[in-house]
Amino acid sequence: MPIPPEVTGEEIDPDVRQELMSLPKGLAEDVSRNLVMVAQLIDEDPEQAYEYSKIALRLASRVAAVREATGFAAYATQKYSEALAEFRAARRMSGGVELWPVMADCERGLGRPERALTMAGEPEVQKLDKAGQVEMRLVAAGARRDLGQIDAAIVTLQSPELASGAVHPWTARLRYAYADALLAAGREQEAREWFAKALEADKDGATDASDRLAEMDGVEFVDAFDDSEDSDDSDGPVEADGSEETGGPREVPGDGDERDGDKG
Repeated sequence: MPIPPEVTGEEIDPDVRQELMSLPKGLAEDVSRNLVMVAQLIDEDPEQAYEYSKIALRLASRVAAVREATGFAAYATQKYSEALAEFRAARRMSGGVELWPVMADCERGLGRPERALTMAGEPEVQKLDKAGQVEMRLVAAGARRDLGQIDAAIVTLQSPELASGAVHPWTARLRYAYADALLAAGREQEAREWFAKALEADKDGATDASDRLAEMDGVEFVDAFDDSEDSDDSDGPVEADGSEETGGPREVPGDGDERDGDKG
């Protein structure tokens, strides 16, 4: 697959570049350029990112960073079985636990929420940093919802991190997941309050909390760009769309509980 000439491979994370130093120079450059393309495309065009990741994998399958990148690209395209296999391989190579939450979310994607809950209770979780533990909590809550255990999902999300007024990269998503679970339980007023708190923390637009609030408030939007002059309804209101519920790792694509695509 073609790679734009301006992509040199130097854009890659320094830790990944260090891993690639075990490869011959020319090969390392080819792998790094493909990994850069994965990183650049994974949000907007995950299928293309997946194709670049497969090239990197063919070139350097024994590099943990390559296996991890391939796993995330597969995860983004809802190929959960393949993603899980790549994450397991990366973990064996690196010995780290950072991938534990997303591995558990792959189990959810494969229709095995009970396995995700088992992973949430295993010793690896205690080795995660704070962000990783929050991700694991989100996955566990999502697994509870998969099983129809809405009240248990709410309890799972109740934590010091949720109660804290401090804002971290994961704060908006945690509050959003809690709001969404409250709404599913019919606790609408509380849900509205937490959607508002999620919006307050969401500086990067990681959630659609504003749309959810508008929907709950009955706000309608007019499509000002409808140029269909022949239709009497062309200027009619269009209701704001809802969003997918939240329950898994969000630093990578595949965010949300609905997994209607390829299960691997």
